[in-house]
Amino acid sequence: MFHRPPFFGSRGLLIAGFLLAACVSHGQGFPAVWHFGFNAGLDFNGSAPVPLLDGQLVNLEGCATITDASGDLMFYTDGQTVWDRDHVVMPNGFGLMGDYSSTQSGVIVPLPGSNTLFYVFTLAQAAESNGFRYSIVDMSLNGGNGDVITTNVPVLAPACEKLAVVAH
Repeated sequence: MFHRPPFFGSRGLLIAGFLLAACVSHGQGFPAVWHFGFNAGLDFNGSAPVPLLDGQLVNLEGCATITDASGDLMFYTDGQTVWDRDHVVMPNGFGLMGDYSSTQSGVIVPLPGSNTLFYVFTLAQAAESNGFRYSIVDMSLNGGNGDVITTNVPVLAPACEKLAVVAH
């Protein structure tokens, strides 16, 4: 009796389809400038990462940075403060209710359908009462450097300090 190799079965075709899709798909890219830790950062715009020492973050854990399609820094946060591309605190960019020691104290997500509005989701530490909240940044304000126009809108409290965002 002749047996087909397992690769040619329905499971094998499914695996081959996933491998082919992975070869021809293109990612959405990643932020080309990262700020983190104690005034540290990396710029991935060149052929090799370049260390940055001009950031204002001083935190133990979570932070977030966003760049535009050209790889230029737009703004970054530690979940409590929002700094613009010039490393200056944005108007109304202080007093966010994330925690400097939360695993993911801040996450930046573009508002669907907008090129200028961004959610900054924040999380308190270890299920504290501040919980999960969001603020909104409008990059069309303050000469293109942005302004936090809405702050600390509650979503869920208490909430643990873990958060992930996946592109849809």
